[in-house]
Amino acid sequence: MTDEEILAEFRAADALLEGHFILSSGLRSSKYLQCARVLMDPARAARLAEALAGKLPASIRGSIEAVVSPAMGGIIIGHEMGRALGKPAMFLERPAGIFELRRGFRIAPGTRVLMVEDVVTTGLSSREAIAAVQAAGGEVVAEAALVDRSSGTADLGVPFVPLIRIDVPTYAADAVPEDLAAIPAIKPGSRAAA
Repeated sequence: MTDEEILAEFRAADALLEGHFILSSGLRSSKYLQCARVLMDPARAARLAEALAGKLPASIRGSIEAVVSPAMGGIIIGHEMGRALGKPAMFLERPAGIFELRRGFRIAPGTRVLMVEDVVTTGLSSREAIAAVQAAGGEVVAEAALVDRSSGTADLGVPFVPLIRIDVPTYAADAVPEDLAAIPAIKPGSRAAA
């Protein structure tokens, strides 16, 4: 899929939003890709996961034994990546603020894991999720995400393969440009700002 084809999928789902958004990192932005909306159509979710799986280098793709994603945003795309790769898909939760495997999910020591996210902005959630997999005995060989909003700056400590990179400026809450500050801020994501 080309970048324009990927953005067309978001537009078709009314998932490319414009306004004043508070990201899960606490940063502010004038654009937001609502992955939950783009993934609510199972056929579209499958197409995007197949395209993302196809971007993985063969050396990584061939080594993956399991897919793990953080709740909430990563669950659907993580499940679809598991299907695309023919591997089991699990997810992490934060019942007490720290990611952990629950619901009977287990990772055998040394299991080679692909971490899958919907969107990466600062990489903080990804690094926390990777640390949780390592604590559970797994080895994260790479991370894949639908969208990289980090402008290529997120350092996850593992190879990072996004389906699309979106370079949209982000701002600290106290450094929002006047035109953006004039628009009421909304929080479209799945968790409170850090």
